[in-house]
Amino acid sequence: MLRVKTNVELKNKLSHTLRNWLPILHSSLSDLGEAMAPFVENNPLIDVKSGFEENFEARIPKKIQYGYVQNSHSEAIEALTIQHKSLYEVLEEQIDAPLFPTPLSQRIGRHVIENLDEGGYYEGDSESFCAEQGIDAEQFEKIRLRFVHVEPVGIGARNVAESFLFQLESASVSDEAYTLAREMIGRLDEMGRYRKESAFAEAMKVIGSFRNPPAIDYLEDSAQIVPDLMITTDPEEGIEVKLNDRYYPAITIDGGYGVDHPFVREKFKEAKSLVDALEMRKATLHKVGLMIVEYQYDFFTGGAIRPLTLKTLADEFGHNPSTISRAIANKYIACDRGVYPMKDFFTTAIDEDVSNAAIKEYVSELVKNESPKKPLSDMKLLELVQQKFNITMVRRTIAKYRKQLDIPGSSERKQLYLIGGA
Repeated sequence: MLRVKTNVELKNKLSHTLRNWLPILHSSLSDLGEAMAPFVENNPLIDVKSGFEENFEARIPKKIQYGYVQNSHSEAIEALTIQHKSLYEVLEEQIDAPLFPTPLSQRIGRHVIENLDEGGYYEGDSESFCAEQGIDAEQFEKIRLRFVHVEPVGIGARNVAESFLFQLESASVSDEAYTLAREMIGRLDEMGRYRKESAFAEAMKVIGSFRNPPAIDYLEDSAQIVPDLMITTDPEEGIEVKLNDRYYPAITIDGGYGVDHPFVREKFKEAKSLVDALEMRKATLHKVGLMIVEYQYDFFTGGAIRPLTLKTLADEFGHNPSTISRAIANKYIACDRGVYPMKDFFTTAIDEDVSNAAIKEYVSELVKNESPKKPLSDMKLLELVQQKFNITMVRRTIAKYRKQLDIPGSSERKQLYLIGGA
């Protein structure tokens, strides 16, 4: 009888901890204090000290802090303090006539704004949307491109180059500089080659004024990235995974109440459960980090990201993939190669050993080293990919990857090579 009672008590304690654990696990590190607030309220035994120090500079969006644009700190702070409407609200007001006068154009416009990343770039699944709406890709693109006239300019573009082209359309610039700027935007990595052009200075000035990312003024106040995990690589010590403990809130339980009362006992139990939940969060994310290192060892030693599905991780933990998906959302890993969202380490596998990320990297490398006189066709790229990875694919998949990499078709590349060599 005693054993049954003990098991029931243990089960109840674990159940209570798990109820606390899920919302705490799902929140980002910067929002952890807010996620814990409901468990702290009305509990006089708990004192929580935030792991963050409030100061204006910490609230400046990361893109401004790290010099993506030339705004001063005062301008950045002003942008934060006078901004009242969210980006979604500003865009939603523009999904109407004259730009989007029909129900279809409005549905497409809303699909675009609902599928913007935090920087304002469109990353939606156009193919599925078009199939659902019974329209073709050409119709969709024709309406999406109307975002060239939407404020803030550059929003809704697929990548940096297209965002710059959107912004160029509304820039005040001479015809000569406009033509040169369009060409330079097509070769952002090689802009120096145009230095001898007479309009180079004007073109560079206008390109330098463009916002990158286009939604920079709408990045959240707390957009400064605070990684949950630090992964360091040392030739002698190997790879080490550490929690970013300094930003975790510190919980203190006041055990000085000298009253043996059911209310005090219950609040003490709740406080212990919250501490347990926070420790479970740390243990879970540390284990996620260890698994990522195990599966993505090549990446941390300079290689490419390998296939790793959420199901693989979920099976290891005994949880549903949706729980793991929410657990890694808004979480970041800092490593020797930079700061990466946790979700970036989970790629769609083409087969058991090959990820689409590896194939894209190979396609990019092939195009980079191709002959300017005879650029590789999609069929040739397909052939080389299939040989390299020993897999079977279709040409349209290669074409899709090429477009995602912002690589023009072979005939267009040939013309660009001719222009570049002229």
